[in-house]
Amino acid sequence: MSEAKTVKTVRLIITRQDGPDATPYIESFDVPYRPNMNVISALMAIRRHPVNSKGEQTSPPQWEMNCLEEVCGACSMVINGRPRQACTALIDKLEKPVRLAPMGTFPIVRDLVVDRTRMFNALKKVKAWIPIDGTYDLGPGPRMAESKRQWAYELAKCMTCGVCLEACPNVNSKSSFIGPAPLSQVRLFNAHPTGAMNKAERLRAIMGKGGIEGCGNSQNCVEVCPKGIPLTTSIASLNRATMAQSFRDFFGSDNQ
Repeated sequence: MSEAKTVKTVRLIITRQDGPDATPYIESFDVPYRPNMNVISALMAIRRHPVNSKGEQTSPPQWEMNCLEEVCGACSMVINGRPRQACTALIDKLEKPVRLAPMGTFPIVRDLVVDRTRMFNALKKVKAWIPIDGTYDLGPGPRMAESKRQWAYELAKCMTCGVCLEACPNVNSKSSFIGPAPLSQVRLFNAHPTGAMNKAERLRAIMGKGGIEGCGNSQNCVEVCPKGIPLTTSIASLNRATMAQSFRDFFGSDNQ
């Protein structure tokens, strides 16, 4: 008789929570190994066969995902102590066992799912969009110089994943600091020829409570940003811009 073939497995240790007010707990799972699998693949394997390492039937861990190619930002979580995207976290390149936890900056919904309303409200606060109401029939807008367009595109890569807020020590439940991503979006939309019409409004929004003064320049955001966005460069630029805007407001000169 041939001996039974041993199946190689990977252990995932997941911090779970059954609801916003529930007590968090740890649960381990052994997942059959496949070459080139990512964390999402491992979680999907658990979902198909929700049995923990003790052999107990359990509920499948909950998480968010969408594009699976690091574009949507939905699958953000803390993997081995570092906030990042689960879709690009390859099991082969991770320390074992693999430890998964939800981002602690945001309220827990369930397991690895968090409520990122805080970040989306910050984007609303700074009007992170180009207002075009009533202008759609006026023909093409002003064009951006190619040199400006190139660096603006780097800022436009932001996928509101929340990883930079998770890494920032100044974004927490006791602080109203809006965080690096919304600040960088102010720089992006103020650089747009049409968006610049609301430049002063955006700058004033970040000059108040929870705005740019909350940045401690720890530079953690740049270290973890999956898109390599120059967040601290944006914040430095906004420091100069808000200073200039404060002088314009004080002396009653042109808002722009």
